[in-house]
Amino acid sequence: MNTLEELKQLIHTSFGIDTELLKADLPLAEYGLDSLSQAELLFNVEEHFNIDLPDSRQDVNTLAGLAQLIDELRIPQAA
Repeated sequence: MNTLEELKQLIHTSFGIDTELLKADLPLAEYGLDSLSQAELLFNVEEHFNIDLPDSRQDVNTLAGLAQLIDELRIPQAA
């Protein structure tokens, strides 16, 4: 399972949104995730992927952007 698919599953588990409705390039707000829900999602992402999202990059607002950031942060862990 790639990062984007893992994110979709995490959102489904956390917020009950059908994974088929989640599109990579739509803003997270399009799914009814307000700023509090988006903050909760970021905490869940950090825990699930065992990463620390930098404050400077927490403005990522699409699944594709978030998946790319996660992949960038996971590269050093793989080495």
